Amino acid sequence: MGTTTMIDADRALPGRDTPIRTAEQHFVNFHPLQGPYPEGLEQAMFGLGCFWGAERKFWEADGVYVTAVGYSAGFTPNPTYEEVCSGRTGHSEVVLVVFDPKQVTYGELLKLFWESHDPTQGMRQGNDMGTQYRSGIYTYSDDQLVQAEQSRLEYQKALNEAGHPREITTEIQPAGPFYFAEDYHQQYLAKNPNGYCGIGGTGVTCPTGLDA
Repeated sequence: MGTTTMIDADRALPGRDTPIRTAEQHFVNFHPLQGPYPEGLEQAMFGLGCFWGAERKFWEADGVYVTAVGYSAGFTPNPTYEEVCSGRTGHSEVVLVVFDPKQVTYGELLKLFWESHDPTQGMRQGNDMGTQYRSGIYTYSDDQLVQAEQSRLEYQKALNEAGHPREITTEIQPAGPFYFAEDYHQQYLAKNPNGYCGIGGTGVTCPTGLDA
């Protein structure tokens, strides 16, 4: 069981200057995992618990060019999985989503995010406990930030109307550095079809479609 208390920057692990090794291409669609990505595509980043199951939700969505799992919203540069799981880097397990806005809107990705996990659980998701499993939306533009914050209000209203008693704990902030996770984590459930997923939801439909 991981720690549920966020570490301070001055107590975080020092990390390293060199990125850890990861895959060169997406295991499912063979697109370049680390880019360069085609012109006109946009990026989004989400944390919704264990990134194995979370990533599959997004690579299956229409209009998504490539997905990758990694670590963000913490302090330690180029962390390893073991370091992140120790709770001593401050990072969240996240999914980077590169998408074509002509085929899928950011609002539709937000809808998928809210409906794919329970965003009211604080530093956990289901049986997975630790700061790395917290819910988060990490934005790449002012427009994404506005849409994310509005969607949180709309989904909280939907939860309340459905009788869900808890408040959303999802953090929303501008995206910081994204550190690619190790090769074996990328598209894990495509490589291990019977592997652990860890993704659930509240059963409440999100009304989000802000730029649809």
